Parts: sequence; structure tokens; C-alpha cells
Amino acid sequence: MAIVQVERVTKRYRLGEQEVHALHSVSLSIEPGVFLAIAGPSGSGKTTLLNIIGCIDTPTSGRVLIDGQDVSGRTPDQLADLRARTIGFIFQTFNLLPVLSAEENVEYPLLQLHELSRTERRERVRHYLAVVGLSDYAAHRPNQLSGGQRQRVAIARALATHSRVVLADEPTANLDRRTGESILKLMRHINRESGTTFVFSTHDKRVMNMADRLVSIEDGRIAGLGMKSEGRLVFVPDRRKADRRRVEQGRSGT
Repeated sequence: MAIVQVERVTKRYRLGEQEVHALHSVSLSIEPGVFLAIAGPSGSGKTTLLNIIGCIDTPTSGRVLIDGQDVSGRTPDQLADLRARTIGFIFQTFNLLPVLSAEENVEYPLLQLHELSRTERRERVRHYLAVVGLSDYAAHRPNQLSGGQRQRVAIARALATHSRVVLADEPTANLDRRTGESILKLMRHINRESGTTFVFSTHDKRVMNMADRLVSIEDGRIAGLGMKSEGRLVFVPDRRKADRRRVEQGRSGT
């Protein structure tokens, strides 16, 4: 069963006096344990789709199922609990709290899990800082860490809640090439070792090449799907998009 199911999701919002149609009837199935990249140019709708999957935003129409649960119509408190227990987030700007140390940043989302004792929280923090190679930097604040180290703290924070899905929005955008590659290899290693599902919003070719599956999005629509086969990513254009183009060409007489 898919861990994420997106069914005919449309998203519209107003920007001043203009109505923006960010997503057009998008459907997508994400299987457990996949390393998936949602790729497209700026303004294509990829971040909007990621935010809807992460219950940060809500669709205008359509529905989303997370781990078999329909999140449509959920209250903000219910969505917050689902995010805390099922979904981890990694942002391109890291989103660490500057006044907290690395270990305190990793522990922060665990405070919402009231069934965990302080001892259990601290053990998780120690474990996931070790996973990302930052055991010696636990007491450092973000301004004492490099960009790559801050992103590793963000990864540890996303994993510490035992999230089944980790959503990463342009995680390599603010990193130099070498650091970005090391972060990608770390996330790929975690994916293979733990079976955690990773979903990226990206335009980075390195992320696309490392992905098991690629979803190409253009103008708020799925343009094509890619799947790894014998070490190569085989890309299949979306037939519905081709059909729409033929209809549009017929209308224009071209």
C-alpha cells in the first residue's frame, strides 16, 4: 500500500488581484521506502505539492492520504499531531532555532510526543546525532556550525520523531557542491538502511540522478515519471499531457 496517495489535487490561491492555479488535478502514488525526486523549474508547483503532502498546506480540491489516513478536513491540531508522528521536514534554509544547541534542536519536536520520557528523548537525540556524524558537536549552536553540519542537524531532527516519510525542500540549494553531495549520500544511506521514505522537491541534477523515482512537474501538472531500471532512470512522459497538447494544437490549427 502506498504511504502517500495524492488524488486529483488542485490548488488555487489569490496573489493580489490575480488567481494563481498552482496545481491542476495532480495524482501521485508514493510507495514506502522510495527515494523520490519531484523536479521542475521555479514556479512549476513542486514546493506547493510537497507542502500539501506534508499537511503544511491544504488543496482546493482533491484529497491526500498519508499512511492510509485521509487528511482532508482534519483540524489544525489533528494535522499537527500527524506531522509530528509521521512526517519529517528538511528545508533548504535549515530552519534551526538559533538560540538552541544542535542537541536541543533535534530534541525540540520530540517535546510534542508526550509518551516519551526525558531519558528516551535524550537517547534518541544521541542516536541520531551519531547517525549524521555530529556526536562531537551536540553542544554547538547553529552559528558555530558549517552549512553542511546545520543540514545534518536538520536531518537528525527529521529522523528523531521516527518519521515514516521525510520531505526535503531543495536540501542542497544552499550548500557547495562537495557538501551537497555528502548530504545526498548520507540521506541515501539512511534510506537504504532504515527504509525511511524520502521525497525531494528539487531542480538539482544530482538529486534526480540518485533518485529511485522521478516525478517531473511543469505548470502545475505531472509532465512525466521516471523509474530506476538496471541502474538507469527510465523516463516516461505523461500521456495525458501529450493528449492535452494535441487538443490545444488542434484548436490553434497548428
